Amino acid sequence: MPVYSIRVPYDHNLRFLPLMYLIPEELLARCPILCSLPRIPHEIFRSEESMQTVESDAFRGEIMDAIAALVFPHFGFPGWKEHYTGYFPVWRLCYLLPTWAKAVEDEIGWGLQRLFQLPQNAPIIVLPKEQTDVLFERVVKRVIEEQGWQPMLDAIKEMPCIEDYEPIPSNVRTDFIRGWYHTRSKNVQEVSLESYYEAEDRPLFLIPDAVTHVEDHVISKVFLESFLQTLTEKDRRLLTLRQAGYSWKEIAEKLGYSSHSGVLKRVNRIMKRYKEYGKDD
Repeated sequence: MPVYSIRVPYDHNLRFLPLMYLIPEELLARCPILCSLPRIPHEIFRSEESMQTVESDAFRGEIMDAIAALVFPHFGFPGWKEHYTGYFPVWRLCYLLPTWAKAVEDEIGWGLQRLFQLPQNAPIIVLPKEQTDVLFERVVKRVIEEQGWQPMLDAIKEMPCIEDYEPIPSNVRTDFIRGWYHTRSKNVQEVSLESYYEAEDRPLFLIPDAVTHVEDHVISKVFLESFLQTLTEKDRRLLTLRQAGYSWKEIAEKLGYSSHSGVLKRVNRIMKRYKEYGKDD
């Protein structure tokens, strides 16, 4: 039986397909394009529609974001990738997709050729996050050593730039994200406290959907968590109870307010404080 050899450019999207099968469920759920592809690789190879999806910019964008999120924690810098602007050198390193694809293949032999060698109808299960964390910790250490990045990383830690790490949203980060994702949208405000908070059936905070608005969802969570840390324990409990579905009357009883109107007044103060939070000086 003849053996055929297919040459694929090192930067072609198809080379990054094996990485898709290493993304854990909680991260994969934020990637609608990747979720649309079969877990059986040969079904992708046999489908013109699936192959067009793999070759699309949307596929590349989602897999770049996902792999960057998996490798960043293992560089040893505080916070999440979303705390940094794209001008941060390590942020840029996380998006070197060909580098990570090659490193994974060198580390465990998982590459495009391996996908072609799988049985025709063999599905690939979604790996648990613990397993992918262990793998990418090894992969990042390997790349740092092979590429000689450690002296550079040490220098970055010793001489941080003020705009590199920003626990709350800023114009610097917002402008970079617009450019990175090629959008001119000005609606990048991360999260809002609903002006109609009085309604009993509406959530207090609105965070973009994790599937259709991946980046906005992640940044919104960061911003909201940062804001909550500025509140008193009682105010945080008030918001937690409301988000859990308790009525204003029930919250008043649990927190010792004389009536639910007192809770609403307190929420109104929190809302005003939130609107001022994170504004530019």
